[in-house]
Amino acid sequence: MAQKSNYKNNNNRKTPAQADAEMGRIPPQAVEIEEAVLGALLLEKDAFIAVSELLKPECFYREAHQHIFQAISNLFFHEQPVDILTVTEELKKIDKMEAVGGAFYVSQLTSRVASAAHIEYHARIIWQKYLQREMIHISSDLQTRSYDESLDVNDLLDEAENSFYLLSQGTMKKEVTQIDPVIQESIERIKEAGKRTDGLSGVPSGFTGLDRITSGWQSSDLVIIAARPAMGKTAFVLSMARNMAITHQQPVAVFSLEMANVQLVNRLIISETEIPGEKIKNGNLSSQEWEQLDSKIHSLMGAPIFVDDTPALSVFELRAKCRRLKKQHDVKIVIIDYLQLMSASGMNPGSREQEVSMISRSLKGLAKELDVPILALSQLNRGVENRSGLEGKRPQLADLRESGAIEQDADMVLFIHRPEYYGLFEDNEGYSLEGMAEIIIAKHRNGATGDVRLRFRKELARFEDPELQGLPMSGDGFDSGNGGSEPMTFKSKMNEDEAVPSRSMSSQRGGGFDAPPSGFDKEAPF
Repeated sequence: MAQKSNYKNNNNRKTPAQADAEMGRIPPQAVEIEEAVLGALLLEKDAFIAVSELLKPECFYREAHQHIFQAISNLFFHEQPVDILTVTEELKKIDKMEAVGGAFYVSQLTSRVASAAHIEYHARIIWQKYLQREMIHISSDLQTRSYDESLDVNDLLDEAENSFYLLSQGTMKKEVTQIDPVIQESIERIKEAGKRTDGLSGVPSGFTGLDRITSGWQSSDLVIIAARPAMGKTAFVLSMARNMAITHQQPVAVFSLEMANVQLVNRLIISETEIPGEKIKNGNLSSQEWEQLDSKIHSLMGAPIFVDDTPALSVFELRAKCRRLKKQHDVKIVIIDYLQLMSASGMNPGSREQEVSMISRSLKGLAKELDVPILALSQLNRGVENRSGLEGKRPQLADLRESGAIEQDADMVLFIHRPEYYGLFEDNEGYSLEGMAEIIIAKHRNGATGDVRLRFRKELARFEDPELQGLPMSGDGFDSGNGGSEPMTFKSKMNEDEAVPSRSMSSQRGGGFDAPPSGFDKEAPF
């Protein structure tokens, strides 16, 4: 019996052959070419290598040919010789000898072809015919199910999109690339980065300390930003979105699954105009505040920020929307708030953990496909709440909810930590922690890890760089004993034995990186 297709199948659904027989049509097929390919595989032992990545048993139209190809595949993967005798024995072993027409039919296949010279070309024809049959199958199934009033239209659309997406993914066979053109592309990117006055190679976050470690958010990276509720995840990414879009003119896409777009924009207005949130909500503004609103809101008008507040957004909806935004507005970065509110509709996950695994894997694939960084917010589990002390409250990778897949797929994992949320107002050295937030880079696949200190203004729901006269911008970055004159060092995941020195604070291009003066006060100015 033929192997089942990857696509969803029902006992009541018609096969492509049945559907076309009723319409008086013959499904796309190339039986003679199938015979030639199988004959070539029986003649030359290395011929299977040329077609193994392209063909699978269900690609063949005739059921007998599917069984023969499966037998050849079994022999190849067990490193057994492939010829008429071994294939015949394998067919007997899997009890398919009668189904293929006996040993005589197998022996006749070698007479259909002289050599395996054109096997790859012939295999592509078989693959194309298979794709045509699958498209007919999917379309026929969709047509039948569209008449069923009991089915939810949105679920049907998701399933249809998933079916065609899986089919299209199977057609994109990326060839192995010799290293020379890749080196050339890398050099071009280095040259482009060198032309920038800020020394960054990716999309800048607008936060000096963070950009120093990351060199900006890098294309095709999946960045997970995680924290417990009320730590300011949304405020953090909105502060970055504002910096990217207004200060650096980088188009940003924001998918808000938790908040309505008006609520999201209200947060941006509060942050930009510096008018308290309560007054923005109730509209009780003084004449001076109305003037302040009118003068400062103009910076937001026309900003390349694109907001989508579709609830329970599925992976397939996100992919379609992002492709459109990339094509129409050339968005440079995608922000998702937040990952656990997404769904894997149409992908038929088993458990919730498997669903989150599918979502995170799909987000990484989308980042590579669009060649843009994707920043996805994520919740932490309650583990951090059960620990005590200043260090105990710091998030760890194990605190990620459904952490296995998320941690594995992410290129970077950042945690937002505000000690004052837990009633911790002073660190071990006596520095004030009020209004201070730590951005903990816990995983960085292509660079260093470290901590970055930011100022959090709760009344404005805004993150900012700390003043240079106050706390250092990185918790590990300065040596208070020498007044902060030494360059920062960070532990690199690429070299566990050595500390990787960053560029000297005073030598950064573009300014704004000077070290704080020696003898600065321990009390932070916020």
